[in-house]
Amino acid sequence: MKSYLSLIPISAKVHKRQNRMTILCIIFSVFLVTAIFSMAEMGIRMEQTRLVNKHGDLTLQDIISSTTGQTLCITAIVFFVLVLSAGVLMISSSINSSVTQRTKFFGMMRCIGMSKQQIIHFVKLEALHWCKTAIPIGVTLGIVITWGLCAVLRFLVGEEFSDIPLFGISIAGIISGMIVGIAAVLLAARTPAKRAAKVSPVTAASGNSEITGNRNHGAKFHLFKIETALGIHHAAAAKKTLILMTGSFALSIILFLSFSVLVEFVGYIMPQSAATADMNISSGDVLSGIDRGLLDTIGAMDGVKRIFGRRSVFNIPAQLNSNAVELDMISYDDFDLDCLVKDDMLKKGSDISKVYGNSPYVLATWDKGSSLEIGDKLLIADEEFEIAGLLKYDPFSSDGLTNGQITLITSGDTFIRLTGITDYSLIMIQTTSDITDEDVTAIRDVLDHDCTLNDLRGQRTSGTYLAFVSCIYAFLAMIALVTVLNIVNSISMSVSSKIKSYGAMRAVGMSEHQITKMIAAEAFTYALLGGLIGSIVGLILYRLLYNVLIGAHFGYAIWSLPTIPLGIILLFVCMAAIIAAYIPAKRIHNMAIAETINEL
Repeated sequence: MKSYLSLIPISAKVHKRQNRMTILCIIFSVFLVTAIFSMAEMGIRMEQTRLVNKHGDLTLQDIISSTTGQTLCITAIVFFVLVLSAGVLMISSSINSSVTQRTKFFGMMRCIGMSKQQIIHFVKLEALHWCKTAIPIGVTLGIVITWGLCAVLRFLVGEEFSDIPLFGISIAGIISGMIVGIAAVLLAARTPAKRAAKVSPVTAASGNSEITGNRNHGAKFHLFKIETALGIHHAAAAKKTLILMTGSFALSIILFLSFSVLVEFVGYIMPQSAATADMNISSGDVLSGIDRGLLDTIGAMDGVKRIFGRRSVFNIPAQLNSNAVELDMISYDDFDLDCLVKDDMLKKGSDISKVYGNSPYVLATWDKGSSLEIGDKLLIADEEFEIAGLLKYDPFSSDGLTNGQITLITSGDTFIRLTGITDYSLIMIQTTSDITDEDVTAIRDVLDHDCTLNDLRGQRTSGTYLAFVSCIYAFLAMIALVTVLNIVNSISMSVSSKIKSYGAMRAVGMSEHQITKMIAAEAFTYALLGGLIGSIVGLILYRLLYNVLIGAHFGYAIWSLPTIPLGIILLFVCMAAIIAAYIPAKRIHNMAIAETINEL
């Protein structure tokens, strides 16, 4: 052995099992950043191709200045910082546990003459040694996933993604991934390296395998049973470990909530509705409309999955709470009304069940500037109506805002009773997946000369929406998985570092059940603190990202508490804490007391 640094590859082989989680965290961080920046660059290249075809030569500045370019850059930078922070805490927690387990080793190194600075140098280089394997794997995985996503978007989704590059190599993505990997490891290794350097030669001689600090007070037993109090005390006594473990929990929640914003963002830029039509029929003669019997005729034809229609009348004089107003009225068939519920289009407190059939109840469009409320009374043609529900926005305007206009939605029966109009203004058709051009021609042939068939199948965005949402959920699944693995690994290693203490407790009479409760209390202390901090900070960041990505571009958007994403990630955190407590507790149960005390 030429120098103490020759121990690094030997140590890596000996502690290969313990280092797996650390390497996985590095791979995850590198992969995530590489994929994010690579997809952002592919999106910018696609936007450049689209704008060049439309406007001619463009510079990179023109692309970045576009709305798409700015959104992609801002989003990529935000997630770069988040992934870097999450990577630092996860890797630091793992390294810290590894150092704690090898306290006796570092004490022995001090005994044979290794200085504190050499110990710090050793720990940092050992951490960088993992990068030799982890960074290439993470970068390669990020590139391959990017190629796969681009291929899916281009061939399976198509539409506006027909120009996205295939097999593109993003230098920015590769460099960003490498920077995250190296920076995360170096930042994560700083504190554990200093901690290892504090180990005195006496530690090796005494056989104490734990790094202990000065403890000014013992566990408090007046609030909890002794085993629970000891578990909480163990978690709180080691301040740096508490910060790292709590931070790992918290950042996992923050990262999960931040990615969840993208699901809503995709929903706003590509709104999906169960009532979206593949084709519609409009009439050039506004006065006569479209014969209602046409629904039965077309509904029985090949290639037609569902057909429904809407009637409309505009500028109707009315009274709203005794004030004179003018309003528009549109009728919805039962299927159309059902879709409002499926698409979650109604504000809380709405009761759409009152609107069906021939009833005195209506729905109304709404936005933040609207004065309408559920329960308001309307007088139309000497007949009183009550607003039974409000839509979250105006689906009949281009920007989703009502702009002061009142638009009512009624059932077909109510509309006919009130206006006497039976013909439709618009007929909407949803087609089967196997519809042919001959089927479309047959539908067109049954129309009157003043009716126009508009084929909207080429404007479908369901495939694009599904592709984006699937990618986001895949990232969320990976975040949740790494969260569970990191927490389980970190708590397991933390327990392993104190295994002699647990052996001593068993020797003086503590039962296996009490040992389990003590480990569970320690795990849930980390989980509760991390969950609380992560939820608070995560919701703040979620709100900021929501305002930047959604609120600034969609005037009708209203932020609401993301209860489902928050509930999902908190559930994963609880599951991780339970598993993390169970695994080391089971290991201790299977060990004899003497074996536990002598465990190195």
